[in-house]
Amino acid sequence: MSNKLTLSGTIWIAADLHLGPDNPDTVQDFLQFLHSAQHQANALILGGDIFNAWIGDDQIAHPAPWLAQVSEALRTFAQQHPLYLMRGNRDFLLGQTYARHVHATLLPDQVILDTSAGLVLMSHGDEYCLDDLAYQRFRYWVRKPWLQKLYLACPLSLRQRIADSARAGSQRGKQYKSKEIMDVQPAAIVATCEAHPVHAMVHGHTHRPAVHDIPGFEPVRRWVLPDWDAESDSAKRGGYISIEGAQLCLHQWGKEDQCQTLKPQQV
Repeated sequence: MSNKLTLSGTIWIAADLHLGPDNPDTVQDFLQFLHSAQHQANALILGGDIFNAWIGDDQIAHPAPWLAQVSEALRTFAQQHPLYLMRGNRDFLLGQTYARHVHATLLPDQVILDTSAGLVLMSHGDEYCLDDLAYQRFRYWVRKPWLQKLYLACPLSLRQRIADSARAGSQRGKQYKSKEIMDVQPAAIVATCEAHPVHAMVHGHTHRPAVHDIPGFEPVRRWVLPDWDAESDSAKRGGYISIEGAQLCLHQWGKEDQCQTLKPQQV
């Protein structure tokens, strides 16, 4: 893979924040997270689904108050440390205009992070969910440049209605899908490990945070990022992955950290 990013120092990675006007508590948690990252991390990667829906970079011309607040906090972080953004299934229309607006670098769908702990393959993760055929059809079409161009030519209000309708349809569809269908396909993970020999894989998307062994590729593990939600009455969800020195750790709110000292192998 030619997409390689060399990073030094402490790296924080978060994904599936789903920021938007309907989750003000989650927005506030994220702003506090950015403040902590500014003082404790040397670089920050946001690995997709940063926003609950992204209907075009032209939103920044007249941003909603929550978006203006988030963008200003991202700019503040990026003035001191490198900031990287990745597209997800909710914000696949995130573009270079917004990245420049917050002084961030927009990453490709997959990137190999060259870190002090070794090589880490980073992606949003939806490309591994091959058993979810309906979603993969949707993903195929919405990534078409001509379709995106047509959508972005519509007024913002119409784009918002289309996005709301698509999200509602997706939520209804999930009721009839098993957790296995919406999770990554094991064969896709094995194929990826065969194609890209790395020391660890990191992704989000599935909302099933955990650390998984990959049979046949030990000690390489698959690290799944948590999704964020501070709005429900139950315990808040959220967290991030840190890479510091030779250690990679999964941090989840209210849970014990899971860490591994990555042992370099021939790559």
